[in-house]
Amino acid sequence: MKIAVAQINPTVGDIGGNKKKILSYMLEAEKQGAELVVFPEMALIGYPPMDLLLNKKLIRDNIDALNEIAGKSKDIAVVCGYVEYDNDNPPMLYNAAAFMHCGSIISKHYKTLLPTYDVFDESRYFSPAKKQEPVKLKDKLLGITICEDIWNDEYDSAGQLVIGRKYEVDPVAILAGRKIDLMINISASPYVKGKNELKWKMISKIAEKHSLPIIYVNQVGGNDSLIFDGNSFFVNGKGEFKAVAGGFKEDLVIIDITGSNKAINPVEDGIEDIRKALVLGIKDYFSKCGFKSAVLGLSGGIDSALTAALAVQALGEDKVTGITMPSVYSSKGSVDDSLRLARNLGIRIEELAIKDIFESYNNLFSDLFKGLQRDVTEENLQARIRSNILMAFSNKFGSLLLTTGNKSELAMGYCTLYGDMAGGLAVISDLPKTMVYELAGHINREREIIPPDTITKAPSAELRENQKDQDTLPPYEILDRILESYIEKQMSADEIIAQGFDARIVKEVLATVNRSEYKRRQAAPGLKVTSKAFGTGRRLPIAQRFVP
Repeated sequence: MKIAVAQINPTVGDIGGNKKKILSYMLEAEKQGAELVVFPEMALIGYPPMDLLLNKKLIRDNIDALNEIAGKSKDIAVVCGYVEYDNDNPPMLYNAAAFMHCGSIISKHYKTLLPTYDVFDESRYFSPAKKQEPVKLKDKLLGITICEDIWNDEYDSAGQLVIGRKYEVDPVAILAGRKIDLMINISASPYVKGKNELKWKMISKIAEKHSLPIIYVNQVGGNDSLIFDGNSFFVNGKGEFKAVAGGFKEDLVIIDITGSNKAINPVEDGIEDIRKALVLGIKDYFSKCGFKSAVLGLSGGIDSALTAALAVQALGEDKVTGITMPSVYSSKGSVDDSLRLARNLGIRIEELAIKDIFESYNNLFSDLFKGLQRDVTEENLQARIRSNILMAFSNKFGSLLLTTGNKSELAMGYCTLYGDMAGGLAVISDLPKTMVYELAGHINREREIIPPDTITKAPSAELRENQKDQDTLPPYEILDRILESYIEKQMSADEIIAQGFDARIVKEVLATVNRSEYKRRQAAPGLKVTSKAFGTGRRLPIAQRFVP
């Protein structure tokens, strides 16, 4: 039997556009001789729709579209993700998959395991399936599961079971017990650094455990902060990979489930995958939100240089403008590095000095601030002057302003509200500073894009004389390890200190992270690439006194 894996990039809420894409992939799969084509989880609506699911018209539109797709299934069977009402428990819904063939809907299959961790909040909208039933296609009995349904056991990269039976119900085991011939899992599983290797190992082990071939079909594309990497695949009953779709792009792969293709060994390419994820995230954020071009401030530092390089890869050099805004504290080297970066990237750059504007602000406040020492107030004035210039350009030319802060800075509040935090998309806000350096080096692997001095010089906001980041923050090599332990691994201060870190530094870092929550609540949406990003997956109160 030939089955087509249709790894598509839906837009949330665009029922008509998603339907059109699904129909075109059905037609192509049929031309290539497939008897069944499988689409991702919630392919008709796009994932995650969040509170759009509370809109009754959206649900009606997606059901109408599903019926239209069913009518086109005369010559090819289709599995497609959609949403429908739980009529026994209104207004709750089902996260559903329809099996369609011969011009009608043959069966409906509902998601059983509803995740409520990290960015997921499915129990807010969905009821769990009450049963799991297979469906017949010709002489094959198929089991259909949806995303989390297959995430019951987790294995590490060495194949050792680390988490067993996360849920009381195991849909895979139930369907395997029905003697199915093939398991199909339709997913919308967001990209996270390191997740694919664990997923590949987990599903391979499940296939081997049940002697059951598995087709896994994942959504691809960026939707707000989440980036879906695709990487759909087929493993046989021995757990061997026989087909893998492309990563971070739409793809249609025809699989012969009875074939004897050579086994594949998929490998996750850590830093390159992060680059691809961020480029896809930028590209889709712009295209799906209707933005045509980007603008950003170029400081001569590595963060803005990396953001500009990624933006050019996503949008093209003609769609990115950099603005360098030197102040009295800006070094000539920083301006020169910005100009050199712009030449390397082929982007437009404008130089608008802020010395006179800054002096006007100081004169304005001279009486009010009389007798007071200059401090962070004057430093932040410069950042806010720059944001006003950037937003004026954004307004006049319709370019989306990209913020350039990294995760280390955002964690520590080492950023200015209504200053360098102003903008519409925070491209590298989930990249710790050490990863910023790693990715910058990776981008420069074939030729100079980011100027060498930008990478090697000591990081500085250049808001006062001889300022360096390390005057305020611990060395990034230490800081990032502490932040990862606290933010991603949810470790306590004592647990982090037990790893060998200085107790005073740990307590100061954790207190600063908690104190800076009010800033992050007002930050631009960022692109998620780590297991715990700031945003919807990390919801903490601002007014609180917990000591970690």
